[in-house]
Amino acid sequence: MGQFSFSSLFAIISENYTFLLEGMGVSLQITAIAIVVGILWGIILAILRLYGPKPIAWLATGYVNLFRSIPLIMVLMWFYLAIGPTLQQYLGLGNSTGVRLFWAIVAFSLFEAAYYSEIIRAGFKSVRRQQMSAALALGMTRGQAIYYVILPQALRNMIPLLLTQGIILFQDTSLVYIMSLNDFFRTTDIIGYNNNAKMEMILFAGFTYFVICFSLSYLVRTLQKRRGSL
Repeated sequence: MGQFSFSSLFAIISENYTFLLEGMGVSLQITAIAIVVGILWGIILAILRLYGPKPIAWLATGYVNLFRSIPLIMVLMWFYLAIGPTLQQYLGLGNSTGVRLFWAIVAFSLFEAAYYSEIIRAGFKSVRRQQMSAALALGMTRGQAIYYVILPQALRNMIPLLLTQGIILFQDTSLVYIMSLNDFFRTTDIIGYNNNAKMEMILFAGFTYFVICFSLSYLVRTLQKRRGSL
């Protein structure tokens, strides 16, 4: 490992910025899709736990407790080493980068849905029960009351927590290195290794994650302050 040098770091970044952008694109793609799918599946899980028949509510609760009780890296390994290869063989799919990226997105979405479900369930409980009673009194079905009355208020109350979980999700995308995916962190590591500048590139990766996550955290705090002033 050579001596730390800002000039060499900037030179390496400028020579490999396309590769770095591709890596960041992988990280952001996983984050964005997992947030959307995770929230949608989390909403369904929260509704099933609160309003579903007892057997369905128990299944939803078991799902949430299962994924909240195991490490994310283990879920990724399940899909990379067991579930993914089994389905790939059954469906006649190869082990291309696109296939591995798909399994990573599925793993993240299923895992994050458990955490989003808890956040959204808390959001549902923050809405007064009288809101449901009033909606039913107006002639709405339970489903319409949840969709038009309860859900919008619950999501509005939980926006800061949903965004915070999204920041955590973005940080966790660095774990996809175990699936041999070139996300941003693995890309910086490869570039550092090829240019004998691992220390410089690791510091650059850490600084990049810090800037992105700190900026998003500041946005969350700003939203919380605005909500508190209303």
